[in-house]
Order: sequence, then structure tokens, then C-alpha cells
Amino acid sequence: MPEPITYLFVPADRPERFAKALSSGADRVIIDLEDAVSPKNKMTGRDAIKAGDLDWPRVIVRINDTGSTHFEFDVAMIRHLPVQTVMVPKADGQECLKLVDDALDNKRMLIPQIETVKSLFALPEILAADNVDRVAFGHLDFALDSGSGTDQQALAYARSQIVLYSRLAGKPPPIDSVTVDFKNESATIHDAEAAKNLGFGGKLLIHPAQIAPARGAFLPSPEDVVWARDVLQTLETEGRGASSHKGRMIDLPVEMKAREILRLAEGS
Repeated sequence: MPEPITYLFVPADRPERFAKALSSGADRVIIDLEDAVSPKNKMTGRDAIKAGDLDWPRVIVRINDTGSTHFEFDVAMIRHLPVQTVMVPKADGQECLKLVDDALDNKRMLIPQIETVKSLFALPEILAADNVDRVAFGHLDFALDSGSGTDQQALAYARSQIVLYSRLAGKPPPIDSVTVDFKNESATIHDAEAAKNLGFGGKLLIHPAQIAPARGAFLPSPEDVVWARDVLQTLETEGRGASSHKGRMIDLPVEMKAREILRLAEGS
């Protein structure tokens, strides 16, 4: 099965949006108990999750961070529900993730969010922690913590480190952060293409309108698919060693790239 690409946030205290989010076409829906819910509405959000008729394999619950007064209430609720995956904001090392794992009886997959400088430099131990699925970047919190800008250039180093450490740990490609201007389709496409170019494998979204543009940016284009098929057809015809396609040598990395493009296209 291909890894999920689109992860759509929905506030936990807006249960009327749950079904719409799940029918939006997003690969995963993140029901958010953290930033999207005010402190006075946290309990309302938990009650809505408990009462919801949810497609649990596709639902992720983002809890409050382990230093929050709301953390214990969040995990106490999750222990009694068939939640399969939990998003952990401001994850900053194995100790943080062990607190979550222990509180949830070590039964859930975790998606740690890299949102601080400490998180970035703790990536090796975060990715080595039990039950970690893949990591996600939170660029707004990271920029606030580091004092940097929020544009692609300012955060290119952090993003590259997240991709490389994920690869080194044998984890799926990480999930990139949100595009705040959800009414601007071009901005979503630009951000998704830039993330894919760096090696990310998915994207966090804040509005259903971003699903199709983001997915399209991560999946191979029709032109990519034609190229990949032509490359493999040339290999079948000419064999390895002396093969070329449109004047370019076909070596093993080119062949592997072509096969990966077709795998992604066929799995979409």
C-alpha cells in the first residue's frame, strides 16, 4: 500500500465537520485537540471524539503536548477508544514519546511533529523511538522557536534534515507542514511541489480545497508516466548496458526512478 499523502486537519470541537472531512478524499483526517481548539473547548472536543462515528483506520488524533495540563485528559480519553494513530506536537525526544507510549499502553502508532530546534536535533532518537510511524514538520512553530522566517528558503535546512534523517532511519518520507493561504491553490501547489522536491512524501492540510492540488503535486504527472514507460520499454528492447532514451544513458538509478514513478502512479 502506498503511504498516505494528504492529511486534513479538523477541529475536535466541530463534530459537524467530521463526516465532511472523512468524505473529502483526504487520505487521513487529523482530529485536532491542540491548536485548533481553545482551552475552554478542550472537553467539548474530547466529548465529540468519543461520540463520533469515525472511520478509525483513517483518523489521527492530535493531542496536546506532554507539558500541557490537557495532556493527561487527552490520553485518558484515547485509552478507551479504537484510536490507531496519535499525532504528538512539539515532540522533542524519546522521553517525550515514552510518556505518550506509556500513557497509551504502547498500542498506538505515533506521528511526532518537529516544531522546535530541540526537536530537529533530537531527530535520530525520535525516529528510533518505539511505535513511531513517520514524522511531520510544523514550520510555523519551528520558525517562531528558531527566530527564522517562514518561507521555503529560510526553512530549507530544517526540511532537508527531516527528510535525510527519516531516510537514514528507514522511515517513510516525512509529512510537510501546512499552507496557511488555503484559498490560494497556486500556493498549495507551490509548497507541495517544493516539499516533494526535497523528499517529503505528504502534506498537512487545513481545508478540503487543498486536497486535490496537494495530491496532484506529489503524484507523477502524465508526462512523467510516459517517460517512465518509455524508459522501461527501451530497456526491454535494448537491454542494460548500452541503452539510452532521447540521448540520455539509462543507468540503474534512471531505471529505478522510472519504476518508482510507475509504482506511485499505479498506487494512486
